[in-house]
Amino acid sequence: MPLSVQNRRERQKAELRSELVEAAHKLVQEEGYEGLTIRKLAKRVGYAPMSVYSYFADKQDILFALAEDAFETLARRIEEHPSDDPIEALQAVMTEYAAFGLGNPNEYRTVFMTEKTKPPEGRSYEEMEESNPAMKALISRVEACVAAGKLKGDPRAIATMLWAVGHGTISLLITFPFYPFGDPQAFVKRMCDFTLATLSTQDVPPLTETPVNC
Repeated sequence: MPLSVQNRRERQKAELRSELVEAAHKLVQEEGYEGLTIRKLAKRVGYAPMSVYSYFADKQDILFALAEDAFETLARRIEEHPSDDPIEALQAVMTEYAAFGLGNPNEYRTVFMTEKTKPPEGRSYEEMEESNPAMKALISRVEACVAAGKLKGDPRAIATMLWAVGHGTISLLITFPFYPFGDPQAFVKRMCDFTLATLSTQDVPPLTETPVNC
């Protein structure tokens, strides 16, 4: 097959996959997790359901694709808020993460609060983490805080703990909207400030005995 023909087919395949991911985002935003089905997705883009299976083996594969796309969007939003102060730069990550989740509750619930039982076919966890620009941005800003003496310990462990606190806070705000948390963004900031203040008094060890390359 001539290279130009092969390149054109690969480009067309990538474009269709992007179209499917965009349509999946809209389905989730409008109808939530239950609304995301292969049949509905195929209908929205005007293709036969079997065509969708050429790109995604099942619903979980679509969820991983949505997560990857969401992390790319989040990373772009984070990079819009640089700061010479490493703590402020780190706080911006948490602020943008919260804004993304609270601004897209259906999508956040579907992408980040549904069980992922296995990595996508043909990909390892390490490969997935390496291609996650939002996590890399978070770890990078934690590393800057460690280098500046603002935090101490393993950057990946600190980043994971911050992610856990952020995710837990956002999940609570989304699933218990009637609870008197006060202003959602203010509550997220309070939790972030509290966590950073606590972490600043500790030397945080790695999460596992085996080093993880990020």
